[in-house]
Amino acid sequence: MNNQRRSFLRNSMAGGLVAVSVASGLLTPSRVLAAWPKAAFDSKDTKEAMKGLLGSEAFEETNKIKLRTPDIAENGSVVPVTVKTKITGVETISVFALENARPLAISAEMSAKARPVLATRIKLGKTSKVIAVVRANGKLYGATKTVKVTLGGCGG
Repeated sequence: MNNQRRSFLRNSMAGGLVAVSVASGLLTPSRVLAAWPKAAFDSKDTKEAMKGLLGSEAFEETNKIKLRTPDIAENGSVVPVTVKTKITGVETISVFALENARPLAISAEMSAKARPVLATRIKLGKTSKVIAVVRANGKLYGATKTVKVTLGGCGG
């Protein structure tokens, strides 16, 4: 019972110290949050979003990127997307949905030791082309697939 009390007191003091540090400005959340490419995420145009995030909208189509999505999505709110690539030196993997109000769905930076795989779920407002763009060795490579979104799950 004494160990539980000591553990509780130690954790309470640590939490209090963090709260005081945040309140006094010594520890600011902006230093611990991930980088946010605001211009790219706020853009309503795919080309502008690509330029804001990647520096260019031009990419080379390649079969070394496997973009896996359903052909027909019965629920546009949760469309699974998986991007795998055999390209070496991957720096980032980004996914764009062309018909969305804001086309940039996700962008992930890869470390040198990470496997170049990205699996997520995105929202599609309507039938749309989905583009996966991989930046590797300073070049942009991409793969495109059209996903049909049906209403009511009728599949037609």
